This record gives sequence, C-alpha cells and structure tokens, in this order.
Amino acid sequence: MNLNRYSKTVTQDESQPASQAMLYGVGFTDEDMNKAQVGIASTWYEGNTCNMHLNLLSKYVKEGVQKSGLVGLQFNTIGISDGITNGTEGMRYSLVSREIIADSVEAVTAAHYYDGLITIAGCDKNMPGVTMAMIRLNRPSLMVYGGTIASGNYKGKKLNIVSAFEALGEKYAGKINDEDFKGIIKNACPGAGACGGMYTANTMASAIEALGLSVPYSSSNPALSTKKKEECENAGNYLRVLLEKDLKPSDILTKRSFENALTVVVVLGGSTNAVLHLIAMAKTANIDFTMEDITRINEKTPVLANLKPSGKYLMEDIFALGGIPSLMKYLLEKGFLQGDCLTVTGKTIKENLENVPAMPSSQDVILPIEKPLKASGHLRILYGNLAPEGAVAKITGQEGELFTGPAIVFENEFECITGIREGKVKAGHVVVIRNEGPKGGPGMPEMLKPTSALIGAGLGSSVAFITDGRFSGGTHGFVVGHVCPEAFDGGPIALVKEGDIITIDAVKNSIDLKLSAKELFERKKHWQQPELKIKQGVLFKYAKLVSSASTGCLTDK
Repeated sequence: MNLNRYSKTVTQDESQPASQAMLYGVGFTDEDMNKAQVGIASTWYEGNTCNMHLNLLSKYVKEGVQKSGLVGLQFNTIGISDGITNGTEGMRYSLVSREIIADSVEAVTAAHYYDGLITIAGCDKNMPGVTMAMIRLNRPSLMVYGGTIASGNYKGKKLNIVSAFEALGEKYAGKINDEDFKGIIKNACPGAGACGGMYTANTMASAIEALGLSVPYSSSNPALSTKKKEECENAGNYLRVLLEKDLKPSDILTKRSFENALTVVVVLGGSTNAVLHLIAMAKTANIDFTMEDITRINEKTPVLANLKPSGKYLMEDIFALGGIPSLMKYLLEKGFLQGDCLTVTGKTIKENLENVPAMPSSQDVILPIEKPLKASGHLRILYGNLAPEGAVAKITGQEGELFTGPAIVFENEFECITGIREGKVKAGHVVVIRNEGPKGGPGMPEMLKPTSALIGAGLGSSVAFITDGRFSGGTHGFVVGHVCPEAFDGGPIALVKEGDIITIDAVKNSIDLKLSAKELFERKKHWQQPELKIKQGVLFKYAKLVSSASTGCLTDK
C-alpha cells in the first residue's frame, strides 16, 4: 500500500536529487525514502506553562510515528500566552497568532509534501490555529492537546490562573494584604499544562475532540500524566490508519459534527471564544455554521458542568470522573449527540464510546440533565440597536438574565482599570469598553483584567460589561463581547455616551440602547472613523485583512 501520496514528489522523482540529498543528510535511509512522511507540528515555547512541555510530547509522538512504520519530522510554530499578555498591549497579538499558526503549519506541511500531520497544541489560539491548518491542507491529520495544568494551592485554597487575576481586585478592595496577594500569584500555576478551568484552551480542546479531530480522552488527559504520554505514543498508530483509509478532515467534518462540538461546549459552560473559533473553523471547511446555528443549539442544550470560572471545579476533576468521553457517552445516551459522525480513530463517535465507562452518579461536577445548572445554554447571541450584527454573552444564570443601567464609557481597557481603581465604576453601571475590536484594537484583545478586577472588587454581580473586544474563557459575570459592528467601523457602540441607558436581556436575546433611531442617526453624522493605531507590521496587516467577529475574524475569506 502506497501511503506516500505527497512525499513521493520529492523522494521518488529522479529530477529532485537535491531534495533527496538533503533528506539523506538529515538521516534518512533508503527504506525511509519509501515511507510516508508525517509532519509533527508543535506550538512549544519555553515562556508559558501551557506550552513549555510540548517538545517532550512531540518526542513521544515521533517515537510512536516511527514505530508505526512512518517517518516523523518535527517542526515548530509560534504561540502567544494569553495569561502573560492579558492586560497589556501584547494581548493584541493573541488572536492574530491563530492566523499565524494556521499559515505557518499549512506552509511547512504543503511546501515539504508531508503525507500526514499531527499537531500538538497547548494554549488558547493554538487549537483553532492548528485545526484550521489541518482543514486547509485536507490531508490525514489529527490534533494532540497538551493537556490541562494541575491546580495550585495557597493556605488550603485551590487555585488556578484566574485566582491571580481576581487577586488584583481583592487587593484594590483591601480584602487581602500584600503577602497573600504575592502568595496567590506564586502558587496559582504549579507547572506545565493549560489553564485548569473551563477556559478557552480546555473549551476548544473538548470541542475539537467532540468534532472528531482528536482521539478520545485527548482533551481531558492532564499535561503531565502517564495517560497523556500514552496518547502521544499511540498517535502514530491512529495516523497510519488515517493514511491507509485516506481519511481526511473533509471526510470527518460536517455541519452535524460542528453541532456536536457546540453541544459539548454548552454542556461544559465553555468560553465565548468558542463561538468565534467554531465559526472560523467551519468557514475554513466551507461548512455553513453561523451565529443562528449557535442560537439554535444553545436554546435546546442545558449547562451541566459545575466548572470554573463561574462554578467550583477544574478539568482535572472531569478527568477523575472518566474524562470527556464519559461525558459524551452520557450525552449520547440522552440523545444530545449525533453518534454516527466520523472521527480520527476511523470509527464513529458511537463506536468510540461503546466501551467507555459511565460517569459515577454520586458527584456534583457534572449534574444530571434532569437537574441542570441552566436549562438552556449560556452562550447567548444578542441583537438590537447596539449590536445590529450580533454580540456574544456568557450568561450561566447565576448573574441573572436582565440588566438595565447607565453606561460608563471607556475608550480602552486601560482607562477602565484606572476607573475601577479610582472607584469610578459603581454598582448598577453598564461598563462599556470600545475600540478593542479586530480592527480597532487591533487584534480584539481579551478583557480578563478589567472583569477580574471587577469581580475582585466585589462588583461582579452588580455591574454589566459590554465591549467590541473579547472575553477570556476565565471571565464570568454579566458580560457581553464581540459587539458588531465594532466601534472602529462606526457601529452603535461608538456612539454611546456616558449615562445612556442600556438594557441587556438574555431571555429575549437583545441588547439595546435607549435612544431613538433619529438620535442614533444624528450622532452617527458627527462620528469620524479614527486612524488605525498601528501603521506597520503584523497588527497592521491583520487590521487591513480581518473580517468581522460575527464571521470568525478570518483573514483569508
């Protein structure tokens, strides 16, 4: 069986002697020249707990690939740490990195004629970035998730990365002293692995497993566990099956598989970023999956997982219950998943789950469908005169479902942090941060620092928060992001003035400014588009190319 459908272009053609010379130079044997080549793309870099161990996982993957009779060739792409950059200008590069990752993995794999691809991803934008590359290339491929971090501990309190963000607000409010502030920071991240709650990394890893592009348990196997090592060592066997069957992402991905992915995200109470990324991934695959589909799935899917940021537990607690496959088995039995969708194992979801143990019933991490945390989903797509093209809210039910209040307006997140520190933000306010969209940011940065500061200051349950930027998966509270059109394009959020009354209704899925159409029209007449904040480089190119958040913030569509 010839599995080297692509690599034979450089290994078998006698008119490519230099190609072959270089491959012999890296250690190929004559036998290797006839084998399929598998690119092993890691987003390793040393400066982030999410990614610091990925080269070790890449080594395990390569060993497994070689044992399966294939040639594994490792390469790296970039990553940006959301945890380190959040609250700084560096955060503007985070979403941009998704496109850079997709572009670079596509470029290396296509240029070098690799027959298959295994990607190893750790932090937030890594997962959609590598899967978008897999979709574009449409060669046998799968993703290995780097895995979740263990929880931290300080004075008997279980910690995670958001504990450090919220400690700032606690310090501002005088709730903790300097010693405890430093103690939380030093103990929140005890080692390698992605942020431990149901934040964007764990959300997207779970979604991609449900989508069928990673093997069962990949999203819930902890970063430093023996299970993660075994998963990496077995990846080569799965890739060989994909090569033998010539099973590609286009054979696996359908609208129904995206519905499965979103169902799992909603049940887990996952990040609003999943909306952005799933739409982008579907659009890359030329699958019609839109904001309307998200509303449809959301309305009929309950929130069952008692996970941080709004709940109690972490991904390590899901692992202890049998991992994401046990949850998916439960959802399949209850009729919430479509079991005939194909996966990278070469089998359907139903076949993958046949021998998976059931979740124990005596636990409160995943609640029964009969007693959900919320009867319908938390990812609300809101429309109204403040967001004609839509906005995304994360409403778990604990915040309430209706908020009306006067706007307090900040032109960027840094002004907002100052406002919180100086006590300008009061209970009842609707906090508006604008000019943080994909073009206006540029890069649509996350607003985790201001929302965490509000929570820490004790205002989390008494204010609402809207922005044309994004929210971290670690954000909780009455928050609305992705307001479209963004302020830079003259969206109504650009016209809001201090004291304007804003109403957010998560039952009617509406977000409205209490102004007449005539008043909005008059304000728009006097609005002028600002200049781009950046004049050159990758952020400038991104701002020139990027689409609206409502269509996934893509740069190639």
